[in-house]
Amino acid sequence: MELIEILGYVGALFVGLVLGLIGGGGSILTVPILVYLIGLNPIIATAYSLFVVGVTSIFGAFQNYKKGFVDIKTAIIFAIPAFIVVYLTRRFIVPIIPDVVFTVGDFEVTNNIFIMVFFAIVMLLASYSMIKGRKTVDHIEEQEIKYNYPLIAIEGTVIGVFAGIVGAGGGFLIIPTLVLLAKLPMRKAIGTSLFVIAVNSLFGFMGDLSNINIDWFFLLVFTGISIIGIILGMYLSKFISGHKLKKGFGYFTLIMGIYIIYKELY
Repeated sequence: MELIEILGYVGALFVGLVLGLIGGGGSILTVPILVYLIGLNPIIATAYSLFVVGVTSIFGAFQNYKKGFVDIKTAIIFAIPAFIVVYLTRRFIVPIIPDVVFTVGDFEVTNNIFIMVFFAIVMLLASYSMIKGRKTVDHIEEQEIKYNYPLIAIEGTVIGVFAGIVGAGGGFLIIPTLVLLAKLPMRKAIGTSLFVIAVNSLFGFMGDLSNINIDWFFLLVFTGISIIGIILGMYLSKFISGHKLKKGFGYFTLIMGIYIIYKELY
């Protein structure tokens, strides 16, 4: 096993560690690790990422559910439009992305470049969300939820397209939506979002099963290491400030997003 592959598996541990420490964000590292360290094709990497993110999020959601931080009804209502779109995106849209999406002069934007640049843009949006931070609403008493179904459908469609193309969970979109539309306290929004992310990611991965060949041994090993990382991260979160880590990780994600755009376009 080459050193760069070993670094890839260490990256899997880091993905879980970040998820455990700050409740999100780690999944956005999965695709760059799979592409640049493991050497996978971006389309395969986004499919594998959905599986890793989905399984790891199930573990995090279960831990939050035991603590009462998952609103199952809200999670299901928010997940329905999202997982339908992410499945359709992976099953029908991603496979028909042409080898050369478009050209600019002599420069050809291949499907690999297109996916990685799109992913980098998602990273930049996520970094802004983490750096800016969110005002906590844990002190607000829980209210009776009145679901705005048209807005939920729009939100689910946007998240589904993002998750489907880039293989990330979209937590940076889901959490503020749950806070603003469902009026959930922040801690419950984070736990509920993990449930939504798990459903979206695994349904998206199901859309890939008929399109690509899965290396199950590698995928299960990588996912297992990520789960070890989230266990370690959840333990360390008792001693480390997640708020400060989230902002620092936001700047790291910003740099990574800029680096991917530079690497792919220059």
